Amino acid sequence: MQGMHDFVPTTNKIEYINRILKCGFDTVDFGSFVSPKAIPQMKDTEEVLAGLDLSTTDSKLLAIVANLRGAQTAVAFEEIAYLGFPFSISETFQQRNTNSSLEQSLIRVDEIQSLCTKNDKELIVYLSMAFGNPYGDPWDVDVAANWTDRLSDEFDINCFALSDTIGSSTPETIEYMFGGIISEFKSLEIGAHLHSTPETIKEKLEAAYKAGCRRFDGAIKGLGGCPMAADELTGNMATEVMLEYFGEHDIKTNINLDAFEKAKTYAQEIF
Repeated sequence: MQGMHDFVPTTNKIEYINRILKCGFDTVDFGSFVSPKAIPQMKDTEEVLAGLDLSTTDSKLLAIVANLRGAQTAVAFEEIAYLGFPFSISETFQQRNTNSSLEQSLIRVDEIQSLCTKNDKELIVYLSMAFGNPYGDPWDVDVAANWTDRLSDEFDINCFALSDTIGSSTPETIEYMFGGIISEFKSLEIGAHLHSTPETIKEKLEAAYKAGCRRFDGAIKGLGGCPMAADELTGNMATEVMLEYFGEHDIKTNINLDAFEKAKTYAQEIF
């Protein structure tokens, strides 16, 4: 929801996420502790959290943070299991997205990871621009592997998400990146946060799955994404299309499809 111009009422956010919590997803990204001036849509994250019904779900909550201040707020909530931090392998994008260089962001990761360790949280690092960038900054499997190695070795990060920020990935580059990273870092959890046009979702999903990825981010109706994408149809991977693919290939997800349909119906009502 973060890029939507009109503010989604807090009560709608709560109802929507409560429906998602009944579906059986491993992790639910419910909000962001970021500057309300920068992202007004997320200014009610604490109110949303207070309204969530966690009594009948095994789903773990994840909150996105971009700096130490946001992390300090997030770790105070016992309900939150994961903090997500966007770390771009593109120097230019990291400066634009979090107002810090890559080396400065390493300091942030160190500070946030220390907070997570002290407060029994796990930090997930999103390696954004992993499949290319519009700035001419270098990217390939070696660049991604170098940052993965540093972040895991120096700060004990165990979960990463290779992120296609602008929808530039192809099945070939997805297979190349995931195949290389997963084979080199067998002890780490390497997830996929891919952006796509509707017609290329399944081919991208298949490439990542065949390369060994087993953690996938999605959004109902494919909403969201990055405003810098060249194609306005590029958004998050539509969860319903992903579930359709898994069903077609007899891949078990443990998702309650009836509950998911109710969440999807509500998404169609409020978005």
